[in-house]
Amino acid sequence: MKEHDHAALPPKYDPQTVEKGRYKFWLEGKYFEATGDPDKEPFSIVIPPPNVTGRLHLGHAWDTTMQDTISRMKRMQGYDVLWLPGMDHAGIATQAKVEAKLKEQGSSRYELGREKFLEKAWEWKGEYADFIRAQWEKMGLGVDYSRERFTLDEGLSEAVKEVFIKLYEKGLIYRGEYIINWDPATRTALSDIEVIYEEVEGKFYHMRYPLKDSEETIEIATTRPETMLGDTAVAVHPKDERYQHLIGKTVVLPITGREIEIVADEYVDMELGSGAVKITPAHDPNDFEIGNRHNLQRILVMNEDGSMNENAGKYQGMDRFECRKQIVEDLQEQGVLFQIEKRVHQVGHSERSGAVVEPYLSTQWFVNMQPLADAAIDLQDGNEKVNFVPERFERTYLHWMENIRDWCISRQLWWGHRIPAWYHKETNEIYVGKDAPEDAENWEQDEDVLDTWFSSALWPFSTMGWPDEESDDFKRYFPTDVLVTGYDIIFFWVARMIFQSKQFTGKRPFKDVLIHGLIRDAEGRKMSKSLGNGVDPMDVIEKYGADSLRYFLLTGSTPGQDLRFHWEKVEATWNFANKIWNASRFSLMNMEGFTYEDIDLPGEKSLADKWILTRLNETIEQVTRNTDKYEFGEAGRHLYNFIWDELCDWYIEMAKLPLYGEDEQKKTMTRSVLAYVLDQTMRMLHPFMPFITEEIWQQLPHKGDSITVASWPEIRHEFDDKEASKEMGRLVSIIKSVRNIRAEVDTPMSRQVELLIQAENADIAAELENNREYLERFCNPSELKIAEKIDAPEKAMSSVVTGAELFLPLEGLIDFDKEIQRLEKELDKWNKEVERVQKKLSNEGFVKKAPKAVVDEEKQKEKDYLEKQAKVKARLEELKN
Repeated sequence: MKEHDHAALPPKYDPQTVEKGRYKFWLEGKYFEATGDPDKEPFSIVIPPPNVTGRLHLGHAWDTTMQDTISRMKRMQGYDVLWLPGMDHAGIATQAKVEAKLKEQGSSRYELGREKFLEKAWEWKGEYADFIRAQWEKMGLGVDYSRERFTLDEGLSEAVKEVFIKLYEKGLIYRGEYIINWDPATRTALSDIEVIYEEVEGKFYHMRYPLKDSEETIEIATTRPETMLGDTAVAVHPKDERYQHLIGKTVVLPITGREIEIVADEYVDMELGSGAVKITPAHDPNDFEIGNRHNLQRILVMNEDGSMNENAGKYQGMDRFECRKQIVEDLQEQGVLFQIEKRVHQVGHSERSGAVVEPYLSTQWFVNMQPLADAAIDLQDGNEKVNFVPERFERTYLHWMENIRDWCISRQLWWGHRIPAWYHKETNEIYVGKDAPEDAENWEQDEDVLDTWFSSALWPFSTMGWPDEESDDFKRYFPTDVLVTGYDIIFFWVARMIFQSKQFTGKRPFKDVLIHGLIRDAEGRKMSKSLGNGVDPMDVIEKYGADSLRYFLLTGSTPGQDLRFHWEKVEATWNFANKIWNASRFSLMNMEGFTYEDIDLPGEKSLADKWILTRLNETIEQVTRNTDKYEFGEAGRHLYNFIWDELCDWYIEMAKLPLYGEDEQKKTMTRSVLAYVLDQTMRMLHPFMPFITEEIWQQLPHKGDSITVASWPEIRHEFDDKEASKEMGRLVSIIKSVRNIRAEVDTPMSRQVELLIQAENADIAAELENNREYLERFCNPSELKIAEKIDAPEKAMSSVVTGAELFLPLEGLIDFDKEIQRLEKELDKWNKEVERVQKKLSNEGFVKKAPKAVVDEEKQKEKDYLEKQAKVKARLEELKN
């Protein structure tokens, strides 16, 4: 059953060995499958489906580790947990990858045709889905594979058709000719949020259009002179006195010779430029609106690939930017173009291909967003609202919803959900339905597919069996409990899931949405291919193991903030795992033959036992509370301090006294406490570091098959002992003070020294006397004296702790002459350092010319050296008097 068990933990912690085969053991045990157990409360999460475009990156690792941590903890808390996995077909992105592969092979999608091309896309999907699952395994993600979904699978396609048809029937989906964002590289429409605006140094071209039968001209300016070929008017403001006499007159469009009218429109800004603007209704969204108001013709002068079409006359066939160069030369020659002004302006680029986006007149399908957005905004006023964590992201979400524009949902692609609309070959009739009309031969289905976000917007409920509202999973696990995602897709995805869920299920899609930031490199730069600063999570796992990567990702930032990746921090986490390993190994070596049934916690306990059990209770409370609030960093900090400082550095060291002693009763109690505390600690740490904790837990005296389904630790109030914590705090302070004094005077722990402790009162004296064995073991005194009144020796190192004062006579600690010699040498060193740094800082040339950071560093050095100089002087004074 426990194929991965070893007789004992190996001496060296090797994450590769620990993690190998463990996932298979979990899957075979079906520990991650939702059971539907009616006695358990359901808890559900859907994975943000990664795109089948490539391997997963660190952002995915971060995102999924958070979900795994939440779901593992909830499973241990007794919930029936469903963490539903799946992947996204990612329309444009995947099609671009498949097309690039075909290009390498000397082929294209047009050569293959739609069906053959889709076969290639499905092959790609199969290959990359396997990569993704292999990476989920490496990360240790506890997803329920029996319910895995894909945004193009049959059930989800049903849901997509249902939503499209219903929205169409309600008049919320319509088809119309509009200016859309067009990507000439991938030849498809883009929604507004798929356009990235970048500052580009461009040019502003100033031209004079001549009036018909007149010497007069009207001045206009443009950044896209090639679009003038599609101009159908010049517009001025109706109140602009400079142009009132020209309204209604005709301009002769240069190059084409076409006559266009001067119209008056309030949209025109009189203060901007000349106050007159060229109107190209087929190539600009604002011009499109003006064109509608004045019933202007729409002349499209470009093809879908960004080349000029037949309406461009002699420029036909030229690329849009080539045409721009040529037309500028021609206009200069004609004397029409009189000034070219350099100007930095925002230019839209396709998020997918990087191509400059062209505002382009096209017939597309749109969602009428206002009614859907209004309902989603209203949802946030009720008890069943979506809770954003951190809260500030709700404002980001609402701001976007309140300023919503209609959503262009058609994409000129083949890979995706084909639009369920058919056009009659002879009439202009449109038919929308799940299947083709009966007389299918007279109809043609729309060639386009839906925006990939259209299907992923339905993810929380389409994956649960909707539109079958009687589906067991839909009834039990929807709405989901939490969604974990980055702030960069609040608009793309989170907002769309909320309005679609409200529209089609009447409910929110999730109770909470936990928003995290982006992963950046150590310098705070975004990870990107161009910078070459990306880090493959699999490389990190190869070097330090999944547990170290997971713990670093979980504890490296607070909710909503970006996370900087540092190899050193992952290494520090590996050191933490190694510390846990060594402490567990030591404990297990001292528990041979000790079984779960032997754990006996009533009975008499040492101060260390009482203290560690109290601290365990406090840690359970902190870790549970913080993890429930998604404050993984805080939970991790409490765990780290408890494990490293208290359990390993203090309790286990103190446990050696009874473990190596002769008292069998004390031995049994220590083993019981050690077994219990380690068991509970492994459970708390398990959602963060699943592999190492399962490995250690399997070796500990335990009950059950796997830590994944062991119950979450609960506070046992019978172990609360504030007095023991206070006493232990005092002991630790005394031991630390003695160690500090020894370090200060360079006296090793191996050398015995006299220790005198003056207690504040008889109770504290008795308490310290009771724990004499700890003081003797950890302070190594030649003589230990504890009393209410101590005759303090004249020359001694002393320290004050709560409730006591300690003295270490100097005679026993140091050789006076040698120490004075050593300190004088040290003082000489600090005198020279102070002189050097002060000389540098008094040099005006250095202070003025050196970078601020360098000067600040020297000032910090001066402060540091002066403090050290003062300390050494003070010690010399003490010794010489």
